[in-house]
Amino acid sequence: MNKNIVIVGSGLTGLRAATLLTAQGITCKVLEARDRVGGRVLSTSVPIKPDLGKFDLGPSWFWPQYESSISELVKELNVGTFVQYTQGAMLFERFPNEAPERHVLPENSNATSMRFKEGVKSLIDALADTLPPGIVELNTKVMSIQQEQAGAVTVEAEEADGKRKIYLADAVILALPPRIVARHIHFSPSLPPDLLFDLINKPTWMAGQAKAVAVYDRPFWRDAGLSGFVSSRIGPLQEIHDASPDTGTGALFGFFGIPAKMRHELGKDNLLKLVKDQFVRLFGPAAENTKAILYKDWAEDSETAVEEDLEPLRDFPKYGTPPKAGIWEKKIIFAGTETSSQFGGHLEGALQSAEQAVFELVNWNNS
Repeated sequence: MNKNIVIVGSGLTGLRAATLLTAQGITCKVLEARDRVGGRVLSTSVPIKPDLGKFDLGPSWFWPQYESSISELVKELNVGTFVQYTQGAMLFERFPNEAPERHVLPENSNATSMRFKEGVKSLIDALADTLPPGIVELNTKVMSIQQEQAGAVTVEAEEADGKRKIYLADAVILALPPRIVARHIHFSPSLPPDLLFDLINKPTWMAGQAKAVAVYDRPFWRDAGLSGFVSSRIGPLQEIHDASPDTGTGALFGFFGIPAKMRHELGKDNLLKLVKDQFVRLFGPAAENTKAILYKDWAEDSETAVEEDLEPLRDFPKYGTPPKAGIWEKKIIFAGTETSSQFGGHLEGALQSAEQAVFELVNWNNS
């Protein structure tokens, strides 16, 4: 296939699409607005104590019994994984000023989930390492995509120093959240109205959410027969899980129930104080002794969230393939976890969308 493909976005979808294309000898370039690869995959360590381990501030899990694409890729790349800790009782916070209820869940009540020994970023890094040098260009934000009369596509991007750069392509894979495409990229000619409507009304997974991880010397809650799993109606965290690495360090992470606008008004310091207070309330005085509390508010990440994402989700979003692209048909392909109808919001959905995008490109050439 003698084609030149531009991929916009170096998250899991963009990188996987690039590896699949290069494996078939198809020329491609990955343009990334951030100064790192990974997109919403973000694994970090405690700045002054990196030996404590890697902790995920983005996605954390996959489910091998249901998700074949990620399971096969993990095996192929030889990325280390371990089973999410779920042994022991869960806690349920129902009312303020009342002790949390303790419940032992039935055995095998939840499907077994897996985590990555060095965080999900280890999968991203292993994938990126398979690409030839120069494929990925960081700090390169796509501003516009134009279709020329002869059918070629011109992609204009802005580099970190403000300079503009032009890329010529036969087709473009948009491995970005749909709303980012709709709000940040100018198309000439314009996208069809029904397509634009679909993109704007497709919520970005995690974009309105924030995540906190409290790191400890050891997972002390396990001594009390607790799994670390908590459901809370009080907050600030509404759902908490054991985030401990498999090396002995302890960690708890939670998703906030506080809407994005309220989090912004409270500020990071106040939020983290509320988080520590909640952990002490749930797990006792030992929870006071944090090594660090890591925090990421995805609603404040301009490469993830737009204004529409600040509204809290009431239901699980309806994800799937966008409508036909009209004059852009066979020139742009939408990819990413939001385009997956079965695994939307999951790492599996990101991978399957990459596989589908490459399949479509190859079939266009053969049709």
